[in-house]
Amino acid sequence: MSFEAIAEKVRAGARLDEADALALFAEKDVLRVGALANAVRERRHGDRTYFNKNLRVEVTNVCVASCLFCSFAKLEEGMPGAQTMRLEEAWAKLEERLSDPPTEVHVVNGLHPGLPFSYYEDLLRGFKRILPSIHLKCFTGVEIHFFARHYGMTYEDVLERLRAAGLDSLPGGGAEIFHPEVRQRISADKATADEWLEVHRVAHRMGMRSNATMLYGHVETFAHRVDHMMRLRALQDETGGFQAFIPLAFHPDGNGMKKLPAPTAMDDLRTLAVSRLVLDNFDHVKAYWVSLGPDVAQVALSFGADDVDGTIVHETIYKAAGRTAPDALTTHELVRLIREAGRQPVERDTLYGVVREYPRADAPEAALKPRERAARHRLEVLG
Repeated sequence: MSFEAIAEKVRAGARLDEADALALFAEKDVLRVGALANAVRERRHGDRTYFNKNLRVEVTNVCVASCLFCSFAKLEEGMPGAQTMRLEEAWAKLEERLSDPPTEVHVVNGLHPGLPFSYYEDLLRGFKRILPSIHLKCFTGVEIHFFARHYGMTYEDVLERLRAAGLDSLPGGGAEIFHPEVRQRISADKATADEWLEVHRVAHRMGMRSNATMLYGHVETFAHRVDHMMRLRALQDETGGFQAFIPLAFHPDGNGMKKLPAPTAMDDLRTLAVSRLVLDNFDHVKAYWVSLGPDVAQVALSFGADDVDGTIVHETIYKAAGRTAPDALTTHELVRLIREAGRQPVERDTLYGVVREYPRADAPEAALKPRERAARHRLEVLG
């Protein structure tokens, strides 16, 4: 199908099929794919662009899985670089932030075979004791599957116990690429695509929300990416429980695929744009600045993305893979990033409730005199 025919379907609100998605990936003019995705983004959200104050905590990198793309995991406790936090160490990460508290703690880990299940329950209870209002978005679908198998429970059992301890929602990690041709090559010894999807199906059925990811730019093809999106779209049709789709760019440093090049910025932008066009039942598409870098994430706000994630702090998974993005961005830096892209910054909570709306910028920051810029920042801080 021609690009114009696809664009007409999009303008009419018709659903794209696999052939349409593949044609968009193959389209040479990435800018017009981006413009089409931007039209959908603006139809849904206008200029509004979301971020949150969040804190990342990875309590253990010990993991029985041996994913080729992973630079974070260590196979056994005691190996060089292996770490497992004492609960007090994990809780301290939140205590350090109480002068300007986050609204969310995001926890993802390796699959540690030596910890009792109570460790994870106590971890959540401790965060809630420190800050009862905190939203706990913790444990990927792969982790929930591992807990069920390792501790002899069903997915429902695991989620009920974790929810009783304070779990509020699930992150989207561990999806990687669903197609078995790829998944068998890059992550054969952890949850399958069907198992990952079933964890999220169960969570949605229990009233919990979650996100979904896709790791792209390694050994997969465009067809594999499209297959992945279609399977997510089908589950969203069934449950409506996904909040955001987050394409994650592969980083090659320090892992079993280190000889592969990282995806280019054009591939990043194309993937975000096609995601926005294909995933018509997802409210949000996120430009995860940690994997893209702040610069590409900023451009992505004109290629279909309406969210840049949050302040992050303490992220170690992409850091282990050689990311060059900073460890954290302040609220002021995120607001400036969004404004410089010509968008309106909106601070949200995890469930996309509005915490604060910032006014649109009258002009790009660089056009303001330093004194005027500093005065504006002081006014914003004062509220």
